[in-house]
Formats: sequence, structure tokens, C-alpha cells
Amino acid sequence: MADEQNDPFDGRGADLKKMKPALFADVFLYATSEGGKRIAALPGWGCPCTFSYEQPFIGYDGWPVLDEPLNPGERRAAVPFVFLSAEGADKMREAGRFFLCEGKVVGEAIVVRD
Repeated sequence: MADEQNDPFDGRGADLKKMKPALFADVFLYATSEGGKRIAALPGWGCPCTFSYEQPFIGYDGWPVLDEPLNPGERRAAVPFVFLSAEGADKMREAGRFFLCEGKVVGEAIVVRD
């Protein structure tokens, strides 16, 4: 039980670090008071990523590769991202800015390099 609390994503964070990032982005998680997450994004956390608020929403599974928790209201520069599909990475790269979703938009990312 203690291991589950320390690593709720069952080692996914370590696995992500072994993968080649599709892109790097400056990330901002919205503060909880501004509609963001209630808890930190832990290493191994992933979410649907979308490049537009227009419907229908088109989302792609993405994972920021985090070394330590990213708290609501926090910004972090040049975070590596891994995507489930090459198409998802291409769409986010083309857009230049994308949104992190968790039932709602909880943050955003600006692509800074491949």
C-alpha cells in the first residue's frame, strides 16, 4: 500500500524517462482557484491534450515527463512530452500551443522545441 501512495502510476514516470521526447514545452498548470487541478501532477501523470477549444474537441494522449510534482499554479520550462501517437505530437507542434485536460482544461503548454 505504501508503494502505491508513493508511486500511484506504477513506475510510469521512470518508463517515460526512457522514451525519446516528441517535443519540449513550457507548461503552466492553472491554479485550483482558476479551475485547475486540486492536486499536483505527479511523475507519470498524463492527460488528453488538445490544440483548440472548438468543438468537436480533438484530444491526443500526452505525458509531460516530470522529475518532481508539478503543483497547481506552477510554471515549468522546457518540459519533455511523450505522446501516444506521432499524429498527436505533430498536431501539438503545428499548433505551437496546446491545452492539458482532465475533464476540463487544467493547464497549457507552449512548444519551445522538438
